[in-house]
Amino acid sequence: MLALLAFAQFIVAADYNIVYVALPDIGKALGFTAQSLQWVVSAYAVAFGGLLLFGGRLVDRLGGRRIFLLGATVFGLACLAGGLATDPGVLIAARAVQGIGAALLSPATLMLVNTRFEEGAERNRALAVWGACGSGGLAAGALLGGLLTNAWGWEWVLFILVPMALLAAAAAPSVLPPDERSSSDASFDLPGALLATAGSSLLVLGLVSGPEAGWGSLRGAGSIAAGVVLLAVFALVESKTRAPLAPMRLFRNRSLVTAILIILVFQSALSGSYYLFTNYLQVVLGYNALEAGLAFLPLTVVSMLASLRLTGVLLGKWGPRTTLFLGMLINGIGMIVLALAMTTHASFWQLLVGLIVWGVGGGVTFPAMFVCAASGVAPSEAGIASALANASQQIGGAAGLAALVAIANAGLDVSADAHPAVSAVADGLRTATWIGGAAAVIGGLLAFTLKKPGAPAPGAAAGEPAGQVDELGAVSH
Repeated sequence: MLALLAFAQFIVAADYNIVYVALPDIGKALGFTAQSLQWVVSAYAVAFGGLLLFGGRLVDRLGGRRIFLLGATVFGLACLAGGLATDPGVLIAARAVQGIGAALLSPATLMLVNTRFEEGAERNRALAVWGACGSGGLAAGALLGGLLTNAWGWEWVLFILVPMALLAAAAAPSVLPPDERSSSDASFDLPGALLATAGSSLLVLGLVSGPEAGWGSLRGAGSIAAGVVLLAVFALVESKTRAPLAPMRLFRNRSLVTAILIILVFQSALSGSYYLFTNYLQVVLGYNALEAGLAFLPLTVVSMLASLRLTGVLLGKWGPRTTLFLGMLINGIGMIVLALAMTTHASFWQLLVGLIVWGVGGGVTFPAMFVCAASGVAPSEAGIASALANASQQIGGAAGLAALVAIANAGLDVSADAHPAVSAVADGLRTATWIGGAAAVIGGLLAFTLKKPGAPAPGAAAGEPAGQVDELGAVSH
């Protein structure tokens, strides 16, 4: 069961980056303009981020196994349609449907890990494996993208995911345990679902559209403003609904809220920096798709090893506060070291130290964030809690990509016919990368809002038994 859930997480994580290296080939093959090409990435991000809360509540209502099966099937078929696309509109539509499949599959996968493994050491170990496949998948996506684009063409960055997703769907009925009947109210919060989906989608749409359409445009600032308003209305509606989509009491869970904020910062730095480094390798150093993909191999291997070998040990020894802070600190330092080496004539060996340090920090941080997000959440709400954590990941990724790309391009002529100097491009990419690293270091301070390991539960009466303290420092009675 854990192997299947980790495999599904690897698929979703790899898809996040697998198309980046193939974008130049996709643009030439299908006739994308320089402005429209970003929608190969953005269509997926908007659908994924916009539907996560809805998908998470479906998991709670209908069961993890059912939604896992549905999400993996939709995802796999959409990948097939995307690989067969012959014009931009079909590919963008297929990528959006991929995002819908991921919005179902991702919270189902995390919910099953959080409910089928007991909180504490057992769940920490399970999330370390799940997180290793997640952090490794992010880096492996770029590696696979380069290998496949170079060998067989851009279509294979999507075709490779088809048998993987459909294999996961085929295995689900026999590997995953039957869904338990929900103990929560059977009604479904339709107004909340519509508001959350529309608000999240508009927010992500505005963030990914800003660099292209302009931050003051209707599609940029207008979408962000409309999304914020709808999400505020959503919060108001949820506070008055008998069976809310996202119960407001979840936001009184300090571990979950802290995890959401750290995920937001972590993914903001990570998503933008992956894109920046890919561009640096191809535009500044002149790497082809294969060479750019292979450059991510050390990051992939180190990330997975750090998740598997370090996260559980650090959580057990120091708890989530110190583990998350150290992970974010090392992650940020690695990005800053990498940025310092990103000159116009850097060798791969000069870049390697930063990649390794970055990989260690990211590998530790990724599973620890989701361990924290699952702490103290009732099984009947594990799906929506997982979706909140995943939604912050998608919104953070979109915001970070938009912000860091804007920083990298500041002062450059990025019009279709422009050819800015390589040294100027390198300076912009280097500046944006170290700013992303600095943001990760500062974001690590959020970990100190968590309770210290062994701290009593808030509101415990004097003389009341303290209960048993697990590895997360949560008190259970």
